[in-house]
Amino acid sequence: MALLEVDDLSVTFARRGQRTVHAVDGVSFSVDAGEVVGLVGESGCGKSVTSLAIMGLLPKQPGLRVGGKAVFDGTDLLQLDDRSRRDIRGRDVAMIFQDPLSSLNPVIPIGLQVTEVLTRHRGMKGEAARKEAAALLDRVGIPDPRRRLKEYPHQLSGGMRQRALIAMAVACRPRLLIADEPTTALDVTIQAQILELLKELVRDSGTALVMITHDLGVVAGMCDTINVLYAGRVVETARRRPLFRQPRHPYTVGLLGSVPRLDAGRGERLNPIPGSVRDVLTWPDGCAFAPRCTRRVDECVGEPPELVLTHDGRSYRCVNPAPVPGTPPPQATTTASTGAADDAAASTGAADGATAGPVPAPREEEKP
Repeated sequence: MALLEVDDLSVTFARRGQRTVHAVDGVSFSVDAGEVVGLVGESGCGKSVTSLAIMGLLPKQPGLRVGGKAVFDGTDLLQLDDRSRRDIRGRDVAMIFQDPLSSLNPVIPIGLQVTEVLTRHRGMKGEAARKEAAALLDRVGIPDPRRRLKEYPHQLSGGMRQRALIAMAVACRPRLLIADEPTTALDVTIQAQILELLKELVRDSGTALVMITHDLGVVAGMCDTINVLYAGRVVETARRRPLFRQPRHPYTVGLLGSVPRLDAGRGERLNPIPGSVRDVLTWPDGCAFAPRCTRRVDECVGEPPELVLTHDGRSYRCVNPAPVPGTPPPQATTTASTGAADDAAASTGAADGATAGPVPAPREEEKP
């Protein structure tokens, strides 16, 4: 049994007089101990809301509805009361937030924020807690940790604040760690150091890691299994190397084709996905990606696409997937001339364009 099993997770936000927003719409995935699982997609696809729902950190408001299951080691996190959830959160399940400056309390020293975790979950107090907090800051690479314990978040650089968040997250050696865009707005040197810290944590303690990111470079270097999200649903799931070598869903193809290539010719233009994330159909009306898809066919509109499972464990949600090299192309290639998909595409100027070219697989060796 997987350490974390997310099954048909849904999150909706409803406000009087406004359209109900399905931020997460039936997301399912699993994470084993010592495994790194990626949630990938553009901003607005539901990655962060998924993590906040699992952690029980969504704001309590009348229009919020959370459904499905998030079973951690046999316990459904979504069914726990606030007290039981606080006992697990920070001790067994921890999270690294996207923006360290807004996640840390600006009027409390860093040391007190780190020792609070140690006091709450490990029963450490006084000098013992301060000594352990300094050791944690030293472990994540913050120089002169004793002095830094007395400083406030605004006195630290962006990289140091992110490291302090990591120190708080790993203080109790959690069994599951959720990292929500942990390298956003950091320079490449600090980014590499933080990713190495996360790799070390997974390798040394067997922690399961859920990596939420839109950076496919991070995915290539970190993740074992990748879940590609679009409009609140998982549209493709595969192991890392097969996904980079042979993406099947057109959205995955578009994401990989939008990445700048070091071996690209001088003046060669990028190949972005047409339209924007707001150009979507509702899933009951067909494929949400249809208005932006370069492989759109008549069958994409009318009914939501079923999840296709393949013999190698890959799954994707598409009626006209990208072909596997060496196989004949499918017969149905005409785009829909009527229906909601064309209306949405016409309103945004999203027209059929060139599909993405071949994408190199990550260099790290891995068995699919």
